[in-house]
Amino acid sequence: MKKIFIAVDTTDLKKAKRIIAQSQNKKIKIGYKFGLEFMNSKRGRHFVSKLRNKIIFVDLKLNDTVNTMLSAVKALKDLKINYLTVHISSGLAALKAVKKVSRYKIVGVSTLTSLNNKDLKTLGYNRSIKNLVSHQAKLAKRAGLDALVCSPYEVDIVRKVFKKEIITPGVQIGKKNYDQKRSMEAKKVNSDWLVIGRSVTRGNIKNNIQKLIKSI
Repeated sequence: MKKIFIAVDTTDLKKAKRIIAQSQNKKIKIGYKFGLEFMNSKRGRHFVSKLRNKIIFVDLKLNDTVNTMLSAVKALKDLKINYLTVHISSGLAALKAVKKVSRYKIVGVSTLTSLNNKDLKTLGYNRSIKNLVSHQAKLAKRAGLDALVCSPYEVDIVRKVFKKEIITPGVQIGKKNYDQKRSMEAKKVNSDWLVIGRSVTRGNIKNNIQKLIKSI
């Protein structure tokens, strides 16, 4: 059974409830991803704290000093979440420390799907995206992380060194890729979890779910 995280990218709690209610089905396994927009909204965190019997992916991409990241993880202890993201670029010590204290799965974020090789050069990286993501996957393995986020184009590279769950954003239904530079149609992506947002949540959610099921 395919596993999909639906990105709940909104601050509208009514819309969030509608996304959850209308995406329920028995043909694919569904989880829900809540990012910075939702978790930083006035009532977003409270909303997530009240969810039950759902697979919850909190995508905060923590990237700070070891102590700050540890404090952030501990501050989330009241939430019944399953996955939490941290940036691999925060460093091996921070990754190991967060993994040690966490009660849920720690997900390492590699290079964002909104970046390409030109962007990396602008940021001062000399490696290509594929080489950088391969290196990041090795760090995730050394840190004992539970999962890794990478674009569809790096899944095969990551699998060579990282044997746990792979979560892939930059996934689309049809040709539209919104603001992603390294995106791919859902049917072509071979990872453990696909992350899909606007392709499902804009318009008729039930119809979009059916299109998604047919497309994969």
